[in-house]
Amino acid sequence: MSSMPARQRGIGMIEVMVAVLILAIGVLGIAALQAITLKNTGSSASRTQAAVQVYSMMDIIRADRENVSAYNTNIYVDGQGSGDPGSMDAWLTGLKQTVAPDAKGRVVCVQNTMTCSVGVQWNDERGTGGDSQEQVEVTSQL
Repeated sequence: MSSMPARQRGIGMIEVMVAVLILAIGVLGIAALQAITLKNTGSSASRTQAAVQVYSMMDIIRADRENVSAYNTNIYVDGQGSGDPGSMDAWLTGLKQTVAPDAKGRVVCVQNTMTCSVGVQWNDERGTGGDSQEQVEVTSQL
């Protein structure tokens, strides 16, 4: 008499546990990716706002060429006493509101060549590959 092998019915507990483990690893991977994406999105927004603010100050200086020296700080200032912000108080406040709370601005103008360099510096360590002294700087002849 030949005996028929017993047929397996249903899903075993080990198979269910393996499936749940694979699903959990996938969900954790997606959650980690989401966290990194959020950090880098914030970093990207700060860089974009820094570029917008640099070009904004450059346009302000171009519109007021006769008073170029009033914008010349030659050092990074934050409007809180670490240098003479000249007539840039509103711009420096805008940096803190749009780029980062620790953002600083700098303007270096050479009056005889009518060349200005405008920069923004902030701590961008939260982003992937970010720097504690990240900066955007543009130099232009007025």
